[in-house]
Amino acid sequence: MFFDSVTDLPILARKTNFTIFAVDSKTAKNVLEKTFKTAVIFLSPDEKTNKITVDMVRDFTTHAATRDTSDRFFVVLNAEALNPPAENAFLKCLEEPKPHHHYVLVTQMPSALLPTVLSRAQVFYLKEENSLSKPVVVDDKIKELAKRLIVANTKQLIELANELSKKKDNTREYAMKVVATAIEITYKTYFAANQEKFLNKLPNLLTLYENLQKNGHVKLHIVADML
Repeated sequence: MFFDSVTDLPILARKTNFTIFAVDSKTAKNVLEKTFKTAVIFLSPDEKTNKITVDMVRDFTTHAATRDTSDRFFVVLNAEALNPPAENAFLKCLEEPKPHHHYVLVTQMPSALLPTVLSRAQVFYLKEENSLSKPVVVDDKIKELAKRLIVANTKQLIELANELSKKKDNTREYAMKVVATAIEITYKTYFAANQEKFLNKLPNLLTLYENLQKNGHVKLHIVADML
C-alpha cells in the first residue's frame, strides 16, 4: 500500500497494531517524535556495530509490559539492522499485541525483514520516493537465480534446486538470499504491473523462506514449497 506524505505517518501508525514504513528513518523519527512526544519509544541500531541485537530488543520490549490505557508507540528505526534472533524476539510482541500498543518498523528495505514479520504487518511505501520503482540492489547472479525461481516450472525448479544445493559455502544463507530477492522482485512487479499472478506467488515464496530459516532441506523445500 502507499501513502502520500510523511505527515500521514502518525495517522497510519494509530490505525494498526503493527506497521512497516518504507521511508527514511530520520524523517520518520522527526515526524513521530513531534506528534506522539512522550508516548513514543525508539529503538535504533548500535552506533558502533550498526546492528540491533536480541538483548537490545528485549530491553526495548520491557516497556511493553505495562497495561496502558492510552496509545503508546514502539518504533524501530533502520529495522533492516535487526538480526534474525532480534526479529524473532520482537515477533513475540507482534503475535499478541496489547490494546493501545502500536509497533512501527521503519526501513527503506522491507525485503530485508523476515517473512514472518512482513506477514503480520501493514506495509506502506511513500509515493514521493518511488520506492517500488527502484531496482533491486543485489548481486547479479542472485538476481538471476531469483528471477528463475519466480517463473520456474517443475523441471526448472529441480534444476535450480540442484544448482543451489551444490554451492559449497553458506548454502542455506545463499539460498535464503535468493528467495528474499525473489520476494522483493515479486512485490515490486505486482505493484508495477498490477497482475494477480505475481501476488499469487508470494505465499509459496514466504513459506519457502520460513522453512529454510528453520533449517529445512534446501533442495527438498525449493521443489516442494514452490509447486
